Order: sequence, then C-alpha cells, then structure tokens
Amino acid sequence: MGHNYMSLLTPSKGPFYGIVPGNFGTPIGSVTLPVIFGTEQNFRTEYLKFEVADLESSYHAILGRPALAKFMAVPHYVYLLLKMPGYTGVLSLRGDLLKSFECDKEAIDHAATIRVPSSVSEILATTKKLSLKESMPSKKPN
Repeated sequence: MGHNYMSLLTPSKGPFYGIVPGNFGTPIGSVTLPVIFGTEQNFRTEYLKFEVADLESSYHAILGRPALAKFMAVPHYVYLLLKMPGYTGVLSLRGDLLKSFECDKEAIDHAATIRVPSSVSEILATTKKLSLKESMPSKKPN
C-alpha cells in the first residue's frame, strides 16, 4: 500500500479466518493508521487498527464492522455505496462495479487453486503444530 509500516508493527494475538477461502491467516503484526474519507471541504478521519498479513488476496485492506461502526458508516451493498457523516454533511462514497467484479473473479480463481486439507487427520496435525507454537489458556471447568 506504499507505507513503511514494518517499524510500526506490534505483536498480534492470533490467526484470523474467513479472509482466504479454506485457510486461516497468520498476521505478522498489527498497526494503527489514520484513515480519511472525503475531500478537503468535507472529510472524516478515524484511526483504525489493521492486522498485517502476508497472504495472496485481491484486496489490500478489508474494513469490517468495527471500522464501519467507528465511522458511523452505512453500507448499501447493492449500489456499492457507503454513507457516513462528514465535517460539513453526509459523505457518499461510490464503488466501481467493474473493479469489484474483477476483484471477485480474482478471489474465485485464487480460491480454486488453494489446497484444502482432505482429511480430519491433516486438520488435527496442523492444529497440533499450531498449539505447540503458542499455548492456549486452559478452560475452567463449570
């Protein structure tokens, strides 16, 4: 994305799921950056925490529900429109339908090439490797 964020990274807590189909992502750290929407006359700035990961994806950044809540933004998925309060009025941010289609197509093509574990034993072996690296807190009995 054009930022030298490596010096700003702080340790992350754990992997995340649902970003790369069939796999989990392991962040290399997290960074808090200012995010600005709008123009010089009407804008909105908030600081958002991003999990930084080195993975194959058609997206550079994903803004989830916490980011939308912080901006008090309302997404209109059908119209590729995002509305939020700005300094002097409502900000309306429009998406590009063609670019959105290209990103979705690239994500589908990438998902088709990903190797998903074929058996429960493979999943258990991977889980054991991960649990050896980082111990999970023990669950208290009820």
